[in-house]
Amino acid sequence: MPRDAELDQPDLEHPFAQYVRTLGRGPGRSRALTREEARSALGMVLRGEADPLQVGALLVLLRYRGEDPDEIAGLVEAARTHAGLPVSLSADLDWPSYGAGRTRGAPWYLLAALALARAGFRVLMHGSNAHTSGVPVGEALRLLGMRPAADWADAAGMLEQGGFAYIPLTAFNPDLGRLLHLRSLLGLRSPINTVARLLNPADAPSSVDGVFHPPYIDLHLEAAARLGRRRLLVVKGGGGEAERNPARPMSAHVLAGSDRSELNCGPLVSGRVGPADVVETWERAETAQTPTVTATIGLALLALGAARDPGEADIRAHEIWAGR
Repeated sequence: MPRDAELDQPDLEHPFAQYVRTLGRGPGRSRALTREEARSALGMVLRGEADPLQVGALLVLLRYRGEDPDEIAGLVEAARTHAGLPVSLSADLDWPSYGAGRTRGAPWYLLAALALARAGFRVLMHGSNAHTSGVPVGEALRLLGMRPAADWADAAGMLEQGGFAYIPLTAFNPDLGRLLHLRSLLGLRSPINTVARLLNPADAPSSVDGVFHPPYIDLHLEAAARLGRRRLLVVKGGGGEAERNPARPMSAHVLAGSDRSELNCGPLVSGRVGPADVVETWERAETAQTPTVTATIGLALLALGAARDPGEADIRAHEIWAGR
């Protein structure tokens, strides 16, 4: 066919174009994707059925419009389906770590998770710290003489032997990891960050989650409710991680079945918390960051439903830390 004649032929619309059009038609005409549409759209992206231009447009439009609970629920379902999640992995607590705070230091929440594991709770941590300026979880583990899990079989063995495993997102859903890392190219956080936090790959009965911006608290809780999650605790944490600053008051927002509640956690120490070394803090009885770790253990106990209120959680957290 001559080139000019080819240009005169009507273009066939790409199957993915409908999702970009729905989000980007303009004021008064665009809308959020339904749960089913979001599931289908991300499924196509993860299977490589969307053009890179379409992927970028989707992520930017989702971000620009603002994240919607039904949309997020559908995106999470697509991500879980694509990941081929394990059916036999047993964990008590799901702990996502996807923070990217510019002022983060060491991941003190990691020490809290390790102490909980020694107390008999099975903790699965998953994440990506590619955009943090602090110490990534994988690096902190290596400083402590440990390592991330290489795959699900490796994670299952770690949970069985020591009650804790950290598996990077790139080890179990590399395609979702590539979408998350588009932040460097687009210059924007995308909804994939929220999706990754809500994956709960082991279907643990409880999850503890941190966000950087308070409006995301309701989004996470509402999306989790739509996904039928049993128990989720969300806080505005340092750098967007599930970590508690013991020198400041904190509100912990809890979803338990269909019920929502807010727990007020008061300050535990006065003044600013000083610097400390992650290995020294793990190995010694007391450093400047020990209150951060024990306060974060308390958050996890509330997430697990293993304490009735913040006061009881803090008392038990000190016992767990001392007995690690």
